Amino acid sequence: MRKDRDVRSEANVGVADDRAHTALSAGVSKAIDEHLEIVGKLRGIETQLSEVAERVTRALRNGGKVLWMGNGGSAADSQHMAAELVGRFARERRALASVALTTDTSILTAVANDYSFADIFSRQIEALCNPQDMVIGISTSGNSENVLRGFSAARLKGAFTVGLTGQGGKMAARGIVDVCILVPSQVTARIQEAHILIGHILCDCVEAQFV
Repeated sequence: MRKDRDVRSEANVGVADDRAHTALSAGVSKAIDEHLEIVGKLRGIETQLSEVAERVTRALRNGGKVLWMGNGGSAADSQHMAAELVGRFARERRALASVALTTDTSILTAVANDYSFADIFSRQIEALCNPQDMVIGISTSGNSENVLRGFSAARLKGAFTVGLTGQGGKMAARGIVDVCILVPSQVTARIQEAHILIGHILCDCVEAQFV
């Protein structure tokens, strides 16, 4: 009897393993399908991306710099893109001026402690931004208060502003940014994946002008 129970138990485990494998495979396939669908829709913003790349190129040629801001995964994207410009993306060329406003922990914690976390980007922009600069803010929801305040500070400085978001949120409202690049999704992971592609496209197009 014990042996029969052991056999049934092993059989149940095997069935459970098969179900788990099927569920995992379905999840992987769904994520890939969603990713490809969203990336395919970016064809609709090709002209917009070309225009932004042109503005970035102009800013850098005129002695300006590109300032990036974002929270969480968007902070990582900001640092990633700034590094691509300062270092290199795919070609040998001169270093291009770009700064992620997400990396100086002393500034971030001092401003957050003495003022507000909502002011961590606007305070840096007030100190560092010039009219010839570009400020690019990334927010999957489009509602990050510190990014929105950063844009307000940048516009007061006369800098050109670009927002990267999902369906839009507050960032898409008129007057918040000069250009708002919308990824047509409400899924954070898919929006972030599209933002990396958009960032790489911008870096590639800009870099090609400095070879």
